[in-house]
Amino acid sequence: MASARFLVSGLVQGVYFRASTQARAQQLGLSGYAKNLADGRVEVIASGDMQALAQLEAWLQQGPPAAEVESVLREELAEQRHDGFSRR
Repeated sequence: MASARFLVSGLVQGVYFRASTQARAQQLGLSGYAKNLADGRVEVIASGDMQALAQLEAWLQQGPPAAEVESVLREELAEQRHDGFSRR
């Protein structure tokens, strides 16, 4: 199992980004969470299959229809275990 942290910048708060990310991550069989940060970014921690993480990363580049994603930074993490995928 692989784990990664994604920092998503742009118009990503108040546009159902976390809820949409949760739904997409669950479809991909990933665990982790999506969290709004005080600086306006969304932090996504995800664990699971490498291919599923790559698919999530590609989805994060666009996000839900109302989002305007400017950038997605990815950082590999040591393996993490989460119970499902949540919003924080």
